[in-house]
Amino acid sequence: MDIVALTFYSIVCGILAYASPVMKNTIVRLVIGACTGLLAAAILPLVRTVI
Repeated sequence: MDIVALTFYSIVCGILAYASPVMKNTIVRLVIGACTGLLAAAILPLVRTVI
């Protein structure tokens, strides 16, 4: 994994981890985590073109 991908996913995971204690339901956390991962994977190519 290169530095751009590592930094990008670290930021996304950090934001998700920050919001996690607010979400009490495990299923909701799982769904939001999966959606966040898909969104992050979809956005990363766009971020790379901007950089």
